[in-house]
Amino acid sequence: MVDFPIKQEMSTPLAFALNAEQRQVQDLVRRVAREKVAPRANEIDQTATYPEDMFELLRDIGLFALPFPAEYGGMGSTLTACVAIEELVRVCYNTGYILAVQWTPFSAILAGGTEAQKKRLLPGLAKGELRAAIAVSEPQSGSDVAGISTTAVRADGQYRLNGSKIWCTGALVADFVLVAAKTGQSDSRGSINLFIVERDTKGFQIGRQEDKMGARGVPSCQLFLDDVIVPEENRIGEEGKGFKIVMEAFNTARPIHAARGVGLAQGAIDHATEYVRGRKAFGQQVGDFQGVRWMLADMVMQTEAARSLVYRTAAMVDAGVFGKELAPFSAMAKCFATDSAMKVTTDAVQLFGAAGISAEYPINRYMRDAKVLQIVEGTNQIQRNIIGNSLLGRAPAK
Repeated sequence: MVDFPIKQEMSTPLAFALNAEQRQVQDLVRRVAREKVAPRANEIDQTATYPEDMFELLRDIGLFALPFPAEYGGMGSTLTACVAIEELVRVCYNTGYILAVQWTPFSAILAGGTEAQKKRLLPGLAKGELRAAIAVSEPQSGSDVAGISTTAVRADGQYRLNGSKIWCTGALVADFVLVAAKTGQSDSRGSINLFIVERDTKGFQIGRQEDKMGARGVPSCQLFLDDVIVPEENRIGEEGKGFKIVMEAFNTARPIHAARGVGLAQGAIDHATEYVRGRKAFGQQVGDFQGVRWMLADMVMQTEAARSLVYRTAAMVDAGVFGKELAPFSAMAKCFATDSAMKVTTDAVQLFGAAGISAEYPINRYMRDAKVLQIVEGTNQIQRNIIGNSLLGRAPAK
């Protein structure tokens, strides 16, 4: 048995069975998702337009605060956040994505922000009065965070930022963006920091919206920074220690992104089960064929396994596990859940036959969204590197 480097004794019990309060949240979100979100899902995907009405719905029922500490009106529960994401994505990936986009910047501010930054930004994020995005990826450095080239030169109590970013999801509607930039000449991780860049800052420009195959309702854009001046108090964490903050934000947010995979898989199972029940071939129900039943059985097993791993990892975050102890489990949750989503949604399309590739049915949307999940928030190849490194140490650079 592999012995991952995780503490077996924690001050908070590691439980990932849902309690009564979490089941209440699950029931509420499931009902709202079916009644108000599902009817909009196809239109959001087809028009590739940000669903402002869905943002307002999530804000009005208080979902943005779920993972926030109690002092900001939240439950302080990543597990509860995962449950909510799963139920939304089960019917509409894009509506669930609205929450996920907000929660990665939140994790970064909570992990490394000053008390002044937390007081200024977290209440607004928790209430849905502020929107945020995080910009790390660049044309030559996607998953390679240490390879970014955007610079932040310090002078007279402020920083001058220059560079560009790609795939900044949510930038079009964000009030501020957390921008990763190098504060020194070194290529090491120790030269990176995150900076709070307000939307209307001079020299900060949001570029074109990408035409994506999936996740189409939440725009991803290029960013351009041309002599963007930000005050020193907008730097998150001590200078040169931003890389650790970025990585910790990714680790704690990955169970939430993994929950999107579980939601997609479960939604695909819902659609496929309904379809095979109602369709006949060769004089009998399609669902009566043993091969079809076995496909569905495999789909359910994969999804339940993914759900258990995601919930366990979320419970670890809630129990205060972090750093090298959390990283391999966050990577496993993200990788396994999204790979499972790809497999399950592909099989669901197969069960639909020709109807599966028709825009008349929503199932092809699930498969397109699942492919996106295998790439964003750290490709699944990167997740496998993290898992392997936890066993054998980092491979030497070539």
